[in-house]
Amino acid sequence: MANEHETDTHRSAAATGRRPDPDRRLSVAPMMDWTDRHYRYLMRLITGRTLLYTEMVPAQALWHGRAGRFLHFDACEHPVALQVGGADPEQLAHAAALAERWGYDQVDLNCGCPSDRVQSGRFGACLMAEPALVAEMVAAMRAATRLPVTVKTRIGIDHQDSEAFLARFVETVAGAGCTSFTIHARKAWLNGLSPKENRNIPPLDYDRVERLRAAFPGLEVVLNGGVMDLDEAEALLARFDGVMIGRAAYQTPFVLAEADRRVFGATTPVPDRVAVAEAYMYYVAREIAAGERLSRMTRHLVGLFQGLPGARAWRRHLSEHGPRRDADAAVIADALEHVAGAAA
Repeated sequence: MANEHETDTHRSAAATGRRPDPDRRLSVAPMMDWTDRHYRYLMRLITGRTLLYTEMVPAQALWHGRAGRFLHFDACEHPVALQVGGADPEQLAHAAALAERWGYDQVDLNCGCPSDRVQSGRFGACLMAEPALVAEMVAAMRAATRLPVTVKTRIGIDHQDSEAFLARFVETVAGAGCTSFTIHARKAWLNGLSPKENRNIPPLDYDRVERLRAAFPGLEVVLNGGVMDLDEAEALLARFDGVMIGRAAYQTPFVLAEADRRVFGATTPVPDRVAVAEAYMYYVAREIAAGERLSRMTRHLVGLFQGLPGARAWRRHLSEHGPRRDADAAVIADALEHVAGAAA
């Protein structure tokens, strides 16, 4: 369900050879194993304006010619950003060029993921200790594309978590031309905590991110971490240039149903959950015809009716019947019978 305004805007931009910078006032965080193209299609049925991000894509995989597997997306997903991870400026420049070629609206460099797998490739949060290298990578990416190049990072790593450390990192990377930073307002422990624990145990420090924004008034600072709903996001927009929502937007996707109206000033009506599920069925049928498995798509639907009568039966039906090898879009239609009376 493409947003008409976005479609017209990008058509005009195509004529001039450059897309406009996406509006980053509200975005859904890049989340490994979650924000794949099926999830992003679902979210476009709920919000047409919120910026969506891909899962982190390794620049090395793109370097070795696997672009089709990682970069395919539906045109309705605009505005959509490609997030990449890596530590080689040449490979990241190649990834940035591919992002433009494939039609993305932005390319983002991951400097915040603390997983062991990511660290073994010398990228993610561990790059905060090497701001000069990050600046070199950003410069290479900017030279390879006309898309905006942004950086997502943490407030610190391990015992390198002073405000001076974060300011030095941002100042160095901004010197390479990056003007937009998304800051996860938690430090990352590179040893001793799992990625899941790194999303919960280190305390949030919104005030530190706000002071960073005040120290660099020429930069755009987007807050990430711990934001649970649209009310909280709206309140935080008084303090930051943008707000990024992560797990809440995945586990309860309808939390963003009023985003277009409340954040972006759109006049389009708030979607209906049943109508969203029915529209997603058509997409599912198309993807199954192309060889996709139903369970890879229905897993994103389980939280759609969270908090409403029949939600538990809806989740159970999708979980039990979605993985069947012969399952098709009719599974969603059958699951809808459990929430037939659910409100929008």
